[in-house]
Amino acid sequence: MTTLPYPEIDPVLVQIGPFAVRWYALAYIAGIVLGWRYIVRLIRAERLWGDKPAPATTAQVEDLVGWITLGIIGGGRLGYVLFYEPHLITDPWIKLFDTVPFPPALAIWNGGMSFHGGLLGVTLAGFFYARKNNLEPLRLGDLFACAAPIGLFFGRIANFINAELYGRSAEVPWAMVFPTDPLQVPRHPSQLYEASLEGLVLFGVLGWLAWRTELLKKPGAAIGVFLAGYGLARSFVENFRQPDVQMPDFPLGLTMGMLLSFPMVALGGWLVWRAFKQEPRTA
Repeated sequence: MTTLPYPEIDPVLVQIGPFAVRWYALAYIAGIVLGWRYIVRLIRAERLWGDKPAPATTAQVEDLVGWITLGIIGGGRLGYVLFYEPHLITDPWIKLFDTVPFPPALAIWNGGMSFHGGLLGVTLAGFFYARKNNLEPLRLGDLFACAAPIGLFFGRIANFINAELYGRSAEVPWAMVFPTDPLQVPRHPSQLYEASLEGLVLFGVLGWLAWRTELLKKPGAAIGVFLAGYGLARSFVENFRQPDVQMPDFPLGLTMGMLLSFPMVALGGWLVWRAFKQEPRTA
């Protein structure tokens, strides 16, 4: 069977002694920086917000980016450990550079980040920042919901470069053999499916709704669209993605990704319904 060649790219961009700059880290940086710039653009478009000013100033967003970054990294790693590898909490401590004892649960350089955990971390960081600065949490969350697909896109591209989270075995013309696959069989490039749906398509949908409709005049609506859109996209791609080896077999062909995404779809649908029950803000 003809397959597409996997474009092997070294996951490490630059190596200087024990320190390495990885594409995965650059993906996080690109997602955060480009997301921040897009949020600033939304803030400056006064017509999008109706009779109220934007939910935050550019200075407040710059301040909040640090909180969000900690939420992404801390929540993402904690979520991965709790959802997928809880044994890392109790494993003996490992050594960092053979000199410093370090708990494996915090060793993010060894891989393992959960989107759902990162989402919870970002939500908590944003909520507490909003409370501290007397901002409206839902309107603030709408800003970041519009930008979140940017980070998702780069994150999935990094997964593809790392040849991780690949798909199930496949007989499609675009199947690839990933170098990290112990079976060395053609598989769906599911990372690219997710980059397309969770990243490009969801960003396009939210962008069109934000710029062409009154979505941002309805607090919580953009959050709802993002949650429902991500949950549906992730649940769909889970049918092509190889299930995590550390997970048990769930009934009805369900996966952990599906089980974590279903509540997002329900919550997102409820937020959209709640937002559209209210009168839109007039310009």
